[in-house]
Amino acid sequence: MEHEKALEREVWGGKVGNLPSGLVPARQVLGGRTIILEPLDPAVHGAALYQATHGSEEALKIWEYMPWEPCPSEEGFLEWLRQCAASFDWIWYVCRPKEIGTIQGVATFMDMSPTLGVIEIGACFSPEMQRTRAATEALFLMLNYAMTELRYRRMQWRCNAQNQRSRNAAARLGFKYEGIFYNHMILKDRNRDTACYSILDTDWPEVRKIFNAWLADDNFDAKGVAQSSLSEQMRDRPVAPRG
Repeated sequence: MEHEKALEREVWGGKVGNLPSGLVPARQVLGGRTIILEPLDPAVHGAALYQATHGSEEALKIWEYMPWEPCPSEEGFLEWLRQCAASFDWIWYVCRPKEIGTIQGVATFMDMSPTLGVIEIGACFSPEMQRTRAATEALFLMLNYAMTELRYRRMQWRCNAQNQRSRNAAARLGFKYEGIFYNHMILKDRNRDTACYSILDTDWPEVRKIFNAWLADDNFDAKGVAQSSLSEQMRDRPVAPRG
């Protein structure tokens, strides 16, 4: 009997002491040192967002691994944004770096299971915003809102396994690699294997500490160049045991 009870504990895991809050992210402004995230309003943000994501050959490349194709017209793009803004399953924000002043991308909470405490983020940034302090802070604001304020247990990052840039970003942001779901999707008539990453509530305190130190003003020189590597700090941090 004792052996059966021990096996049951091993199979089912420990009892959850503090159940998830069940809260859903609000469409509210999230502000940081270098960037502001605003709830998507197609009438207000649509034209600038179309320019940021369609205005050059380099901008069009950001659609390569996304589920959608670029829109052939601004009118069609605005209609797509209206569908995004109306969704209850995905909560969309636009990204306004303070230094640039104009909309430079979008970020979203998606595939939410509030009663289980599971949530995922995705983002699409213009070439001008990519690999900047503002881009990093935008994703930190999303993480911190979900994990600290709303008390989610698991933050997911999933991407095309061939999208090495997205996979590198996940590791740099403190996500732990979990594996690949093979033949996970068919997108644009092509097979997609999905690489899966996560940050758990047990990981978050250390990840948040590293983020706060890296984003601090004294980590950047007069030209805005970081004096430390976020990737190295996330890679070398103590990792809480899982399971």
